[in-house]
Amino acid sequence: MLGRKPPLGEISLEHFMRVHWQRRPLLVRNAFPGFRSPVPPQRLFDLAAQDDVESRLVSSARGRWSLRHGPFEAGELPLPARRDWTLLVQGVDLHLDEIHSLLGRFRFVADARLDDLMISYAVDGGGVGAHVDSYDVFLLQAHGRRRWRIGWPRSSELLSGVPMKILARFEPTDEYVLEAGDMLYLPPGWAHEGTALGECMTFSVGFRAPSRHELLGAWFAECADSPPSGPDPRYSDRGTGPTRTPGRLPEAMHAVLAKWLRDWRPTPQEIDRFMGRFLTEPKPNVWFQAPGRRTNPAGFSSRALRSGLRVDRRSRLAYRRRDFFINGEHLPMTAKSAPLLRRLADERGLPPDALKGTSVDPELISCLREWFDAGWIRFGSP
Repeated sequence: MLGRKPPLGEISLEHFMRVHWQRRPLLVRNAFPGFRSPVPPQRLFDLAAQDDVESRLVSSARGRWSLRHGPFEAGELPLPARRDWTLLVQGVDLHLDEIHSLLGRFRFVADARLDDLMISYAVDGGGVGAHVDSYDVFLLQAHGRRRWRIGWPRSSELLSGVPMKILARFEPTDEYVLEAGDMLYLPPGWAHEGTALGECMTFSVGFRAPSRHELLGAWFAECADSPPSGPDPRYSDRGTGPTRTPGRLPEAMHAVLAKWLRDWRPTPQEIDRFMGRFLTEPKPNVWFQAPGRRTNPAGFSSRALRSGLRVDRRSRLAYRRRDFFINGEHLPMTAKSAPLLRRLADERGLPPDALKGTSVDPELISCLREWFDAGWIRFGSP
């Protein structure tokens, strides 16, 4: 997947990352020449009916907005002949291989930043209102036509009494009509409003941008659940005399507890390993389908040597220095395992020839077998 050309038209990747990424919008006409959506509307409707798929229905009528969350059974969605409604299906790359493959064209940004691909199906006039995203997004027109109006917001005020975050005042500075294969890149913070011109589908490739609050929340939750790595002192006030003001917070108690908080410092290794686990943790609605029965060691090795291994589309992988992370778990890399694990993460798989020879770490083969039994990796070349 790394070798596929980024969909940036005549603009070089270096120019895009230097001039546009996280800075300014970019319209790319014919980013995907001859593009045809690999997902017909009916297949999207079928996904929206599943319990494990996040979907939303947004509609508007005479300035009034409504929002419903899926799953949507057959007959619950409005008819295509009705105007002004949109179906949003999140994380389609987690469910369809052809959509996950499409994300390979965007791997010029680290996998740790890539979030998911959402598909928006809209009828004439459909949209979700003018809004601002806190992350980078590529908007690929997959079918039909959509008009985009964009601009830097002068006000963050939102419409009141609306179930979505829609800007109360939106003053666009640019307007584009995208057709199939065209793509619009928007950095974080740019206001945008998309309106379907007839039936259309838009693919939105979004990127993760955790806030400091989210990071700290996950970090302290993990610290609270982890057993202490050293002594775990407990407060004691032995020898304290009786108090005449029982409602007052004791100064001595406050001083001891405050000192514990000030003096607590995570080690660099604890931070590094948490970061890898945090950035590879699958979304809450992700589940893995394990093979029907567990493989025996000899059978797994023989099949892997013949077929190679590929990473399941739901799995998240990353590495840093001598640490490897997969789906929120950590594995130290040895001198023998490091080349294969890095290749596994970069290429999303290992061809048969990579697993041949005496240099392959037996412990790594055992680990790969465990991941296979968990449904994290599968047989087949990347």
